[in-house]
Amino acid sequence: MAARGGSVLEPGWLLSPAGCPYLDSILQKNQRRVFGLLERPVLPPPLAAPTVTYKLFLSGKSGVGKTALVATLAGTPVPPGHHETLEATTVYWPAKLRASGRPVIFQLHFWDCGDGALKKFEHLLPSCKEEADAILFLFSFTDRSSFEELPAQMSRVIGPDEENLVRVVVGTKFDLSPQADVTEGDVVAFEGTWGLPVLRASSGPGAGGGRGGLARVAPLLDALVERLWRRDQIAAGVAPGDEGSPPA
Repeated sequence: MAARGGSVLEPGWLLSPAGCPYLDSILQKNQRRVFGLLERPVLPPPLAAPTVTYKLFLSGKSGVGKTALVATLAGTPVPPGHHETLEATTVYWPAKLRASGRPVIFQLHFWDCGDGALKKFEHLLPSCKEEADAILFLFSFTDRSSFEELPAQMSRVIGPDEENLVRVVVGTKFDLSPQADVTEGDVVAFEGTWGLPVLRASSGPGAGGGRGGLARVAPLLDALVERLWRRDQIAAGVAPGDEGSPPA
């Protein structure tokens, strides 16, 4: 889904022949590589690219699939069953800026905290939002109440002095159409009312693991870094579509 004013990134570049060396840098034995705390993708010196780091906090009703979504985006196994979590996961995602033609490696820190824990311990929400760049509001296409609670959830999580946070709405389990409680008409109405495009994520296990699975998660990861990068360029006074230079 292109951002307003045209995409500032080259869609699908990472999975193209030109992006192959950068794709290889986030794979290990043809599977997504799990990076340690001090590790990062390694590229030959001529292909070196700047790293831009963002923190993203996931918010949503228990059971909508926050932990499963992060696992899918990271290419790691989806945990069986539902359990409350409090963890941070790092995902590296190379992309190419359209105007400059330069690759950038985005380092995405996903913070996932169980809804029950957030309600029980009041200090957790401020900690999860501290220095965050974006909030991902999740609902499940198979749980209508999680969709109907989105406006209240956004109001509760984002304060009046936090308008700089990028708001992203993600619908999980959209591929389970026979069990869907949320229709496309509902989504279109929400997008029109709130001015927020709804991204979609499948429920497939291990969807982002190997090269084949990357094709399923690439549109979502591209959309996330697109919105974050665009926000930074607007804040820096750079006209949309002219990415300028990566922030230091």
